[in-house]
This record gives sequence, structure tokens and C-alpha cells, in this order.
Amino acid sequence: MSAIPRAQARLDWTRDALGDATATLEPASADASFRSYWRAHSQGASWIVMDAPPEREDIRPWLDIARRLRGAGLNAPDVRAADAEHGFVLMSDLGGRLYLPQLKEAGPSGLYDDALDALLAMQSKVDASDLPPYDEARLVQEMELLSDWFLQRHLGFTPTCEEWDVVETAFRALVESARVQEQVFVHRDYHSRNLLVGAPGAPGILDFQDAVRGPLTYDLVSLLRDCYISWPDEQVYAWVEEYRQRLVRAGLTRVDEQTFRRGFDLMGLQRHIKVLGIFCRLWYRDGKKNYLDDLPLVWHYTRLVGQRYPETAPLVALIERALGDRDIRVPRP
Repeated sequence: MSAIPRAQARLDWTRDALGDATATLEPASADASFRSYWRAHSQGASWIVMDAPPEREDIRPWLDIARRLRGAGLNAPDVRAADAEHGFVLMSDLGGRLYLPQLKEAGPSGLYDDALDALLAMQSKVDASDLPPYDEARLVQEMELLSDWFLQRHLGFTPTCEEWDVVETAFRALVESARVQEQVFVHRDYHSRNLLVGAPGAPGILDFQDAVRGPLTYDLVSLLRDCYISWPDEQVYAWVEEYRQRLVRAGLTRVDEQTFRRGFDLMGLQRHIKVLGIFCRLWYRDGKKNYLDDLPLVWHYTRLVGQRYPETAPLVALIERALGDRDIRVPRP
């Protein structure tokens, strides 16, 4: 199959998996990885084909997590056929109505209720005991993307030895906050571009292959401080407290409101520090410039939360000095 052009190999495999030599494919979506998604049409029905070039992506984690989510009654795609050697999956079509445009058009009413119900089910029903741990090494490696891709590559700023101490002090505080939280199933990208509206058992859940065992607040902050859409802080914290109470009733935590909010805030700061680096890497390494347009919101979250805590406020001040008055969206030559 490797000698055949990828597009032809994808179509041939799809037709064989469906048993339909006339099946057609059209683009469905792409994401920030090397995967692409295609809608297959066959005998009046539609399916989704995931194409993950095996030299770039391993589909076996995706298949494993899909089984776990469906086993917990969640609305992940149902796999009809898979070929791990060549990187193809044929799955049920959950539709194309992502949360993001629906949230922008109609607001969060109902949609976040469904998403929080599904999150509670993931955290309480999906076994994460044998998943990779979201441990210190992984958390720090992610935050180092800020230094490599945002500060140095995007802003052209190399910290001094004293400034590196500021960075490392903040990183240690964020790791410690994550470490003391209850550890559960973590989707890692549970936000408006990976949730689908309107499917039975909504929301449809996508892009879950990087799931780990990690901090209780990680997916909650991914959803409520979404890198693509924002809500007033009062509303966010109201959702957070309501969800904390549900977690208490489910026996997943015993922490009080103030402790939970602090964990939520600092987990979000870890995530947004990472994302500042990732969005820059997607441009400078992968040529995906549109992600630079999402930097202002991520930086807003980073400043908003980072300034509230003495452990992280110096890092925010350092980034402010590095950024100066430049437009954060403008690429560096």
C-alpha cells in the first residue's frame, strides 16, 4: 500500500471496508495533528474515515480510548473497521455540528449542561488506572513549549539566568498544584472544537487519543476556559462550583470551594502556558498560521489568572516585558 498515493490508498481501503466499490470520499475536517478526516458516502449512508499516516501517528491509542468511552456509555464514534498498520479507521458519522459555532450563535444554554454531564461520566466511569500518568515530567515538558516556541521563537526573547529562575519557580508551583489533585481520566482536549451537537447521547466526543490519568480539573478548565471562546469570569466560576458539588456527591473529591477554584485556576494556567507554545509551533514548524489568531485569548487567560497568585505573577510580568507593545498575532520572520 505504501507505493500507492495516499489518497488512492485511502479510497481503496474505504471501499474494501464498506464492501462498496462505488463509495466516495470528501473532506470532513482536519485538526492540529497529522490526522485528517473524510466523510464516506455509501448506499445512502455516511461514515467517517480517519487517515493517520503511520509514520506520523499511531491509531492504537485512539482505538483503545474509543472502546473505553463507548463502554462507559459515552458518545464516541463506533468503529466498523480499523487498520493500524496503514493508519485508517472507518467509524460512525456523528455529524458535523461542532460546539464552537453553536456556542457563538446561541450561547451556552443546554450545551454545557450536556458537556458537563458527559465529563462527569468520563471521570466517574472510565477506567484510567493503566493510562499514562500526567506526571511532573509530562507537565514540565509541555510548559517548556512556552520557552522554546513562544518566548524564544515567536518573541525572540531569551531569558537571563535570573529570569529562568522566575520561569522555573512558576512551573514548580503549577506542577505541585496538579500533583495534589485527585487523578482521573483526562481527555486532554475537551473543548468546543472536539464536541459535536445533536447526535444521540450528545455531545459527540472527538480527538481523545491522548487521554491520560491526571488532575481532576484539567478537562473542566479545557471546557470552561476554552482557547476559542470565552465567558465572563462570574459565569465560569458559577459553573465550576456547581460542578464541584456534583463531584462531591459522586465521591470524586472532598475539597472546599476555595481549594477547588485555586486548583482549577492553576491547572488552566499550566494548560494555557503550554498552548501559547503549541500555537506558535503550529505556525513555525507546521505552517498552520491560523492558530496565531487564537493567541490573544490564550494570553488573556494567562494574564488574568497568573496575576492572581504570587507564585505565578512574576512569570506574567516577565512575559509582559518580552511581549512589549507588539501584536501577539504577528509572526516573527
